[in-house]
Amino acid sequence: MRKGNADFPVSYPSPSIPSQLRLDVSISTQRLRLWDGFRLVKEWAVSTSKFGIGFTEGSNKTPLGAFLVSEKHGAGAALQTIFKARKPVGSWPENGAPGEDLVLTRILRLSGAEDRNANTFDRYIYIHGTNDENRIGQRSSHGCVRMRNPEIVELFDLVPEGTPVWIGE
Repeated sequence: MRKGNADFPVSYPSPSIPSQLRLDVSISTQRLRLWDGFRLVKEWAVSTSKFGIGFTEGSNKTPLGAFLVSEKHGAGAALQTIFKARKPVGSWPENGAPGEDLVLTRILRLSGAEDRNANTFDRYIYIHGTNDENRIGQRSSHGCVRMRNPEIVELFDLVPEGTPVWIGE
């Protein structure tokens, strides 16, 4: 076996390892982490429900457990785009008062992967941008996982549909 040197470097191909992307949301720390296998790719502050943890439709609570990113909405939309029923309907003024709990910029729609959270898709639980960025890092949502608008764009571009998600205490 020949050793490499400056004139004749020896390179060994890396084994082709498929990406193992997954998202991990911690309610206790209000953080979302993107992992690729055992490597932490990126971490962001989030906001989960101010009503606590739960699985009941209409409770406005954040469900726990295993999920999948089942749909992505908003590709190419401008920051601050307002979504209703996952369709763009307008634009939020950058310095607007929070008021109503709006879904902005991008949507990662979740589907439950367990019996206890199987109704998640029908509850419209998303990871999405918000018009109340000042409360990111605090429990203040109505069940969804809220992110700052530039950060949801970054996450949206990094994860495909089918990405596993874990929401834990």
